Order: sequence, then C-alpha cells, then structure tokens
Amino acid sequence: MNIALIAHDNKKKLMENFCIAYRHILSKHDLFATETTGRLIFETTSLSVHKFLSGHLGGEQQLGSQIAYNKIDLVIFLRDPLSSKPYNTDANPIFRLCDTHNIPIASNLATAEALVLALERGDLDWRNLLNNDETEQESL
Repeated sequence: MNIALIAHDNKKKLMENFCIAYRHILSKHDLFATETTGRLIFETTSLSVHKFLSGHLGGEQQLGSQIAYNKIDLVIFLRDPLSSKPYNTDANPIFRLCDTHNIPIASNLATAEALVLALERGDLDWRNLLNNDETEQESL
C-alpha cells in the first residue's frame, strides 16, 4: 500500500519516533512524504521514502493530487493544532480530499497507531480491491 507521511515542524520528531516504532510494518509498504519529513524518516530509519517538495513549497499540493487520483491508500498527517504558522492551514485540503475519496487519515499519534496496527492486521486490504477495480477499468 502507498502511505503518505506528513508532519508539521513541531511534530517531526514524533513522526521519526513513530516510524522507528513501526518500522517493521512500514517497511512492507511504499512510503511518500514531504521533503523534510521524508529525509528525516530516511536518516532515522533507513526506510525508502519517495519525497515531494517541502509542504509549504507545494509538497502538500503534490500529495493532494496523488490522493485525488487515488494513488495513496493511507495518510498519517501529524499536525500541530497549536502552531501559529500560516502554512499550517494547508492541511485542510488534504483532509477534505481524504474524506472525499474515502482514504483513511490520522492526524495524531493515537489514530496513527490505530491505523498502522489495522494495516498490519489486514483491516485495510479493501483498498487493494478498490485499486484493482480502478486498474481494470483504466485498461478497458
């Protein structure tokens, strides 16, 4: 499955620790991240991460386009609700796209852990069925 990993500045260390703790699960999937988050994850865990631009430079929009085309199966977006940085409002389109396209999204550590453990149990395998159906329709 394709998993997107995004973290606001004050949550990057938390994302690194999350990826260390769940490396055994994440290593079985394709990971996508905004630039700085992806680099930190790679440096900390050696997990392969496809990197987009930094979030505030357009990476969240690049990721949003992948979500809109149903190329992402799960999003973990550790956002900082207390930050006053103006680009933190860029998260809203990601959440709207995930809601529109029925893509599971976590916005904090508790939901991130729940989704990753569900992924490991196979609870999100329905995404594979959905993706296979779309692939078959595209080939027609």
